[in-house]
Amino acid sequence: MPHKEKGRFAALLKQVWLQPDPKSARRAADHLVQEYEDRFPEAIRCLEDGLEDSLQFYSLPEIDDKKISSTNMVERTIREVRRRSRVIGVFPTTESWVRLTTCYLMEYSEDWRIDRSYIKKEKIQETIGGARASLAARAAS
Repeated sequence: MPHKEKGRFAALLKQVWLQPDPKSARRAADHLVQEYEDRFPEAIRCLEDGLEDSLQFYSLPEIDDKKISSTNMVERTIREVRRRSRVIGVFPTTESWVRLTTCYLMEYSEDWRIDRSYIKKEKIQETIGGARASLAARAAS
């Protein structure tokens, strides 16, 4: 896709995921496909291949979509690993760097699992239970 088209395409693409429900998101994606499929078939094929996977957050209404769409936590974790590595300077072996990084990630994981979890385990269990009940009700009818 030419550089001059990327901004407009990206803006339309972002609108797909900003829709309030999956039906309107699919409608926005269909509009995007119709507009660009003749000019940029590879980009549209990529969109169509991954659309259903990328719309799965609509099936979890109790979980804030901003929390699952952001990479802030990943970026923060990487910055923290770099910060701790810089203090050491030069590691004697690759294994020593892996050990330091692993220890930090284990500590970080435990901290988030116990105290500061981003998405509470109970909320995920409720969502899964609700989805199972909904599927069972549909299957029964």
